Amino acid sequence: MGLTKFIYFKLLGWKIDGDFDRSIKKSVLIVAPHTSNMDFLLSVLVRRILKLQINFVGKKELFNPLWGWYFKWMGGAALNRDKSENKVQAIANVFSEHQEFRLAIAPEGTRKKVSTWKTGYYYIALKANVPIISVRLDYQNKVMGISEPFYPTGDIKADELKLRTFYKGINKTSGNIIYKGKISREIAVIKHLYGFVVYNSICK
Repeated sequence: MGLTKFIYFKLLGWKIDGDFDRSIKKSVLIVAPHTSNMDFLLSVLVRRILKLQINFVGKKELFNPLWGWYFKWMGGAALNRDKSENKVQAIANVFSEHQEFRLAIAPEGTRKKVSTWKTGYYYIALKANVPIISVRLDYQNKVMGISEPFYPTGDIKADELKLRTFYKGINKTSGNIIYKGKISREIAVIKHLYGFVVYNSICK
């Protein structure tokens, strides 16, 4: 067992329910509920365990000569947004620039408790003509679940109701509460493996 698997399965005690269809090279991954700094760390570990490319977008200023290579290595893509172009279209364009691109998004847009999701994830998938894959973080049972791909129809109200059923029964327990003061050593190891730059820029 490698170090990544040891941390995820043994040290943290988490499981993985489901898998990604490797034939689907492009998709929007909606990760919820988003409650904790731990969300990113768990996702990074699972990405390495499944040997899957998972991506994010960031301002082009992040991809400077000093750190740009590192963000790209972590799956980042620079967002070159023209003033006349909206953000959804700009991100959809990123998909066309890559042979393989799985964009991870937290649909809640915040770690606070909210009753509605932001709609950007949906329209990005629609514009890019890619499926949506739901990923749920069940802190209570320590399970990361992965859904079957869902192809948006254009009816966001009906589609979101279907997407939300995957998260039904998941208690929005914060990983910050569960792990408070318990995993300083584990976080130190993860930072060492994946870098302070990405951890601090995304988790803080």
